[in-house]
Amino acid sequence: MAHSHDHGAAMAPGAQDAAGHQRRLMMTLALTGTVFVAEVAGAAITGSLALLVDAGHMLTDMSVLIAATVTAALMRRRPSSQRTWGWARLEVLTAAGGALVLFIVGVYALVEAGMRLFGESGDGVHDVRLLLGFGILGLAANVGSIFILASQHGDNMNMRAAFLEVMNDALGSVAVVISALVMMSTGWAGFDAVAGGLIALMMIPRAIGLLRSAVRVLLEETPEGLDLDEVREHLEGVPQVVAVHDLHASTVSTGMPILTAHVVVERGLTMEQAADVLAGLQDCLREHFPVSVPHTTFQLEPEGYTTPSASQLHE
Repeated sequence: MAHSHDHGAAMAPGAQDAAGHQRRLMMTLALTGTVFVAEVAGAAITGSLALLVDAGHMLTDMSVLIAATVTAALMRRRPSSQRTWGWARLEVLTAAGGALVLFIVGVYALVEAGMRLFGESGDGVHDVRLLLGFGILGLAANVGSIFILASQHGDNMNMRAAFLEVMNDALGSVAVVISALVMMSTGWAGFDAVAGGLIALMMIPRAIGLLRSAVRVLLEETPEGLDLDEVREHLEGVPQVVAVHDLHASTVSTGMPILTAHVVVERGLTMEQAADVLAGLQDCLREHFPVSVPHTTFQLEPEGYTTPSASQLHE
C-alpha cells in the first residue's frame, strides 16, 4: 500500500513565486545590459583595463541572469506525465552553472591581479575622471539590481545565484571607483590589481558554497537537518510497525524534499488500521524533525512479505 500527498502541494514552494522571480530578474537584466553597453564604450574611450574586465564580468552576469530568467519562466509550467516534477530541477542546474562560471571568473581575476602587480603589464588610463564616472554609473545600476532582488534572493538557488552575480558585479564597480580615486590622488595604478585580487578572494568562497549546495541536490543527498538513522528509529516506533527498509530522502529543488520508505507492518491489518499507521508515520515525521517533507511515499508490507526483487532493495 502506498501513500503520497498531492503533487500540487509539493510543487508550491518552488513555483508559487516564479512569476515574481521572473519579473525581478527581467528588471535586473535590463539594468545590467544597459550598464554593460556603457562600460564597453567607456573602456574603449578611457583605455581602462579594469573597466574592460568589469564589463566582461557584467557579460558573465548577463548570461547567468538570462539563464535564471528562462528558468523562472519554465518553473511556472505545470508538471506533466513526462516531467512529473515540472521544471523544478532546472533551478539547481542553473545555480550550478552560474556558480561554476562565477568560480572561473574569480580565479581568472585572481590570476590577472597577480600578473598586473608583478608582471609589469597594462597600459595607463587615458581619462581617470571619465573612468570614475563609468564606475559610479555601474555601481548605481548594481545597487538598484540588489534592491530589486534582495527581498526574494533566498527563495531558491536560482535567485541566490542571480543575487550573488549582482553582488559580485557591485564589488567590481566598487573596485573601479576606488581604483580611479586612488589613481587621481596618488598616481599609483597598482591599487587596481590589489582591489581586484581582494574581490576575487571574496568571490570564490561564495561560488564554492553555492556549487556545493547544487551538487548536494544533483547527487540526491539527504536534505540537511534530516538524519535517516533517526528517521528510521522513529518510524519503527509507530504502533504496529515492525521494520523500515529501503529508506530514501532527497531534494528535488529548493523547499521540495521527498522521502520514500518500505514499511513492514504486522500481519492481518485492516484498511482502517493501515490508514492509522500511515497517519502515525506522517505525524512522526512532522513532529520530530525540523525538515518539512511535503511529499512522502510509504509502501506498507505485511510481515514476511517478499518479492523476487527483494534482494535488490537497499537496507
